[in-house]
Amino acid sequence: MASGSEVMSNKQVILKHFANGAPKESDMVVKTSSISLKVEPGSNAVVIKNLYLSCDPMMGNRMKNLGIPGLTYTVESPLEGFGVAKVVASGHPEFKKGDLVWGAVGWEEYSLIKNTQSLFKIHHTDVPLSYYTGILGMPGITAWAGFYELAAPKKGENVYISAASGAVGQLVGQFAKLMGCYVVGSAGSKEKVEILKNKFGFDDAFNYKEEQDLDAALKRCFPEGIDIYFENVGGKMLDAVLLNMRLHGRITACGMISQYNLSQPEGVHNMMNIVFKRIQMKGFFATDYFPEYAKFLDVVLPLIREGKVVYLEDIAEGLETAPAALVGLFTGRNVGKQVVAVSKE
Repeated sequence: MASGSEVMSNKQVILKHFANGAPKESDMVVKTSSISLKVEPGSNAVVIKNLYLSCDPMMGNRMKNLGIPGLTYTVESPLEGFGVAKVVASGHPEFKKGDLVWGAVGWEEYSLIKNTQSLFKIHHTDVPLSYYTGILGMPGITAWAGFYELAAPKKGENVYISAASGAVGQLVGQFAKLMGCYVVGSAGSKEKVEILKNKFGFDDAFNYKEEQDLDAALKRCFPEGIDIYFENVGGKMLDAVLLNMRLHGRITACGMISQYNLSQPEGVHNMMNIVFKRIQMKGFFATDYFPEYAKFLDVVLPLIREGKVVYLEDIAEGLETAPAALVGLFTGRNVGKQVVAVSKE
């Protein structure tokens, strides 16, 4: 509740202790603190009210004691991630009260943002605001840059996407279809496989959990081999893909979710195929391409407005649901982009 000094109660998702292995709900706790809704005179900071929070697999790594400055979360402090928010107070000349923004925020009802370079002002509100956690936010830039900029696709090429029903994969598949590519995706349930084929228009898809032999599954789907692999899984999947890549194939390494929670990462045994087949494999972060955000919007916004791409979200209601929503990413519980709705205001 606000008082005369404009101090508001502020519910937060706190890292209780570092995660050991896969993140658990018990690694987090929801607490209530307080926050001033005023910005100190002379400060360029802004105070924002968070509307939507994005659940992303990288957050699981940040919950571990990796000792990487700027990446590892701080115990007894709120988690951080991407979100959509409304400015409630500003000392920055480029942001005013009432502005809608997306970018790096705390997992809390209100956040004080001192590094405003991490925020993007939202100018287009004819699409759902939650899209700025996904198709118009970090996952969207990831899909766009990883496919168009890194993979350099050509019409008619064969494209394979692992974890294809997630926030990034569903977009890569649709971008590839718009390019005139042959597209196959894998996912972890029959329901997700049907969504890939019937909602996102993939040419084929398979449930990797039902495949005894991933190499055989890929040969069934790609008898002539794979030109582009959009890598989200790693481990045994990457090993099988390397056997099925075509000459001069390209692998865009976006993530390797199968490896995030292992105490001992799996080895990859078929790496010599990179040499034999002259395969290009490159990793990247979405943030590498944030300076090209305007160019990205010019491409993707018209596709949304014209109905040429669709986006599937899985929205959990209330900040209290955030720990379970985040943990669910690592068991495949979500269907589509996992979002937490903090406030509809």
